[in-house]
Amino acid sequence: MLTPWIVLDGCVARCDNIFDRLSTRALRDTPIALFLLAPALAILGVFGVAPLFFAVYLSLFGGKYSGGPFVGFGNFLEAFGSDAFWRSFLVTAYYAAGTIPATMAISFTVAYGLFRITRGRGFFRTVYFLPYVTSAVAAAMVWRALLNPQFGVANAILAWAGVSPQQWLLEPRGVLHLITGGRIPAEAGPSLALCCIILFEIWHSSGFMIVVFLAGLTAIPRELEESARIDGAGAFQVIRNVILPLLSPTVFFLAIVSVIKSFQAFNSFYALTGNGRGPVDTTQNVTVYIYSNFYEYQRWGYGAAVATLLCLAIVTLTVLQWRFLGRKVHYE
Repeated sequence: MLTPWIVLDGCVARCDNIFDRLSTRALRDTPIALFLLAPALAILGVFGVAPLFFAVYLSLFGGKYSGGPFVGFGNFLEAFGSDAFWRSFLVTAYYAAGTIPATMAISFTVAYGLFRITRGRGFFRTVYFLPYVTSAVAAAMVWRALLNPQFGVANAILAWAGVSPQQWLLEPRGVLHLITGGRIPAEAGPSLALCCIILFEIWHSSGFMIVVFLAGLTAIPRELEESARIDGAGAFQVIRNVILPLLSPTVFFLAIVSVIKSFQAFNSFYALTGNGRGPVDTTQNVTVYIYSNFYEYQRWGYGAAVATLLCLAIVTLTVLQWRFLGRKVHYE
């Protein structure tokens, strides 16, 4: 009969032998793996990592173009003391708060409706996905025509309903000021022009979320929903207690992607307003602010500093989402 020490030594020896073989195989496969990853790493390095470090380097210099004097963190301090920077950051926050919850709620409602029906699901899925695959610039031109203050369809509908026409994309006053008849200051809240951009983005990006929600709903086992209904749960109870908890990984993914996308939004702002800034800069978000400093004022160092701050803000928000929202995600 073998003693425990002999058995233990044999196990250790076999484990060491397995680890040695795995290490040898890993070393043998490393050159092949690096060779296969080299094209992707080169593209990411040249077009992703290198521009990031160059932007940080460029942010340390002042003046116009890239040959200005070294100012250290002067551009960052100027950004923190600039009213235009904080106003653009506030516009970005309004835009994110207006687009993300509404788009997710509408997309989930439409996706759940498409999931429940059996006939015509493919047709309706295509219809709802078409705005997302349509060029944002082309779609924005159509929206600009619809919201034209003089001959747009939106004002024609308001006139038919007996409501005074609006300036829409040319209106700098806040939408709360217009709704309350002037009881709230015109500077409070997002402008009507920004709300038009928010509505455009909800319409344009909901197709992507609908498809992702449909994929998540399809992966949920139907037995769980049927068991809940057998136990007497109603439709809203099934959605709240069964579907949404199981759909939390999908919701978490869309939340992270939507926050990043909303802070990087540019096409809809620039295409709808013509220059991105809109009336009295009420639609100038951070990306448009960066663009203006780069290409209109040629302040490359200052624009790179603001871009670096935007990158840090996005990374911070993403980490906070992983830290707090990630705990509430239920994985099967």
